[in-house]
Amino acid sequence: MQTNYLNIYNNLIKLTRNKKIYLSLKNKDTFSDRLIILLFHFGFFLKIYKNQHHKDNAQELFDFVIRQIELSIREIGYGDVSVNKKMKDYVNMFFSILDKIDKWENLDVNNKITIMADLMNIKENNVYLVNYFDKYVEYLLKNPLKNFTKDILETKF
Repeated sequence: MQTNYLNIYNNLIKLTRNKKIYLSLKNKDTFSDRLIILLFHFGFFLKIYKNQHHKDNAQELFDFVIRQIELSIREIGYGDVSVNKKMKDYVNMFFSILDKIDKWENLDVNNKITIMADLMNIKENNVYLVNYFDKYVEYLLKNPLKNFTKDILETKF
């Protein structure tokens, strides 16, 4: 099952590396921005596939992704104290993202823009990220979880 988690994580990373996503940011993209985009991808992923995962497997996937993020922060060169503080902040942000996207499909565009603006450093009235994540949710709904557990996907949405 560990291989499946790695493939899921790698697919989420690939989605996060889409350069068009970062055109809507006020500043040049940073590690923190990329991590927040990853957390949005992961949040929507869990939201859509939560019923297809056993609760224990979902927890293992969450733990795996968080561990990978922690390793990435350590690779950048942060010390133990900084890593712990950053991880606490990112986990709290992830739970905030999960809370705010819970009713995503019922929100209008302005509310979605507000959610993105609250959590990210985006330009005002930018709907690109909202449209991107709406398409991402559609993609997740149309494709089974099994697709994400294979090698890296080629996605076009």
